[in-house]
Amino acid sequence: MAVVTVRFFGPAAEAAGCRSLSVDADDVARALEEVLARCGPNLAAVLERSALWRNGEPADRATPLAPGDELAVLPPVSGG
Repeated sequence: MAVVTVRFFGPAAEAAGCRSLSVDADDVARALEEVLARCGPNLAAVLERSALWRNGEPADRATPLAPGDELAVLPPVSGG
């Protein structure tokens, strides 16, 4: 397992109740499980429609994580 930082932006930060968390995970799927266990179900709906980025690169749930990685949760943005 690797200690990684999960950063939340916009509605994801509101639903999580924080802007970042450190979790122990070897892939994105496990990191998200840890996040949901800590932050509760309000975050689940936001995660379903959010983009995931590892160290500035697009990621999916199967993406492996290494110690020190940063996983960003970026909800869709609307504007006019």
